[in-house]
This record gives sequence, structure tokens and C-alpha cells, in this order.
Amino acid sequence: MAQAKLGDTVRVHYSGYLEDETMFDSSLDRESLEVTLGQHKIIPGFEDVLIGMNEGDTKKVSISAEDGYGHHRPDLVVPVKRSHLPANIKPETGMILHVRSDDGTAAKVRIVNITEDTVTLDGNHPLAEKKLTFEIRLLEII
Repeated sequence: MAQAKLGDTVRVHYSGYLEDETMFDSSLDRESLEVTLGQHKIIPGFEDVLIGMNEGDTKKVSISAEDGYGHHRPDLVVPVKRSHLPANIKPETGMILHVRSDDGTAAKVRIVNITEDTVTLDGNHPLAEKKLTFEIRLLEII
């Protein structure tokens, strides 16, 4: 039986859990995830687990913040003047905004604080700094 290796495209189903066992994502109720190993399109710890798995294998693995969505970076938390927001946006804590940096790079940011004059935006992934557990089933090596 062939084992998944770098360069292979694989299809998987997964469920992801936080340390308190709260499920934060699952592909079980939608189409499976298809990914080419080595293209770094998924978090490193998840991709690393797939390498060496056989079709039909299931693994449960804990992934550290370093191998997941990284550590919380204070430099990605930035206050901006409310006047810099588009006039049609009524900011609310928790709201996700799509922004472009000066170099044209697009990113999602979350509003984490609002004052009369400023809105604080957080560009960290919501799962940054979290240890994650995944149950992964390799469905197919394409």
C-alpha cells in the first residue's frame, strides 16, 4: 500500500478540537479537504502528520502552537483611527474586516477594542497560541 509523501495530492476528512475538547472545525459534514503535500497550504503540524499515512489510516494528533497557527504576535495588534474606516462600516468588537497593507497584501483582521477615537485591529489568527488536536482520516492518495 502506498504511503503519502511530499508532492502527493491527498483527500482527508478531519475534526479539530481545542484543549477543552470544543470542536472548532470539521470536514465531516462537507466535502473532504484536498491538499498537495509540500505546498504549505495547511498548517505545518497537520501536513507533517499526513506524510507516511496510508489510505484508510486514521490518526489523532496534538499540534503545538508552533506547528499550528503560531504564537500571538503583539505587532499584529494595531490601533487605527476610526476615521480611517470606510464610512459604511459600523465597527463592533469581534467583527472581521478585510484590509490591504501598503504593499497590497490582503489580510483578515478582527476588531478587538473600540474607543471613541480608535479601533484596535488584531491580525493574529483566532487559533494563534492554541494547542490543537486533530482526528485525521486519509481517504485517498490521488
